Amino acid sequence: MKKVSIIIPFYNCAYIDQALDSVFKQTYLNIEIIVVNDGAIEHTEKLIPYLNKIVYIEKENGGTASALNMGLSRATGDYICWLSSDDVYAENKIKNQLAFMTETNGFFSYTNYHLINHVGSVTSRGIGIYYPNRIQMLKEMYKGNFINGCTVMIKKEVFDYVGTFDESLTYTHDYDMWLRIIKQFVVYYINEPLLYYRVHEKMGTMKHARTIRKEVKRVKATHKSSIQQVIAQEQAK
Repeated sequence: MKKVSIIIPFYNCAYIDQALDSVFKQTYLNIEIIVVNDGAIEHTEKLIPYLNKIVYIEKENGGTASALNMGLSRATGDYICWLSSDDVYAENKIKNQLAFMTETNGFFSYTNYHLINHVGSVTSRGIGIYYPNRIQMLKEMYKGNFINGCTVMIKKEVFDYVGTFDESLTYTHDYDMWLRIIKQFVVYYINEPLLYYRVHEKMGTMKHARTIRKEVKRVKATHKSSIQQVIAQEQAK
C-alpha cells in the first residue's frame, strides 16, 4: 500500500486547523502529515490538538520554498502532496489521485479545483485549466502558471531528477518547479475538483502582486531557452 506524504507549510495562518481537518478526513489512510512551522508567532495554538498525530517541524522563517524543502527532507512517502494552510482537500483527494497515478504510472498530476471565500463558501466551481497537447501545454505554461500547487501529486523520485524548490523565489517557487518538471515528465490532469482554494485578503498573491510579477519575469528568463528547445524537439517528432 503506497504511502503519501502531505507537506503543510505554516506561517501565521488562521485556517490551519481547517486544512488539517481536511487531511484527517481523507478516505485513503496510509498518509504521512508533515507540518513545517516556518517561524510562525500567530495561531500556533491551533496546532496543539494535532501534535501527537503529525510530523511537526519548527524552523526559522525562510519562506514557503524552504518549508517545502524541509518537509521533503523528512518525507518517507512514495508520493508527495502539498497543502497550503489556508486551503482544504476534498475527502477523496488522495484516494482518487493516487488511484489515477497508479493506473497511469504517472509521475506528476494535478487536478481541477473550486474557489472558496474566507468562511469556506464556494464562490467558483471547477476552474482548473488543462491543455491536452504537450506543445500547447509547454507554450501556455511558459506564459504563466496555470497549475495550482495544492492540487498536485508527485512521485517522490521526481525530485531526484529536477532538484528541490528554489528558496530564492519567495512566491514563484512552484512555477519554477512545474517548468522544470514539465520539460522532463508527462503531466497528467484529473478533471475532478479535489481541492478548495481559499481566496482571502491576507493571502500572499494579493499582498505581494508587484514582487510576484518581478519573480515571474525572472523564472521565464531562466527557462526560456530550454522550453524553446523542448518545444522544438516535440515539433520534430
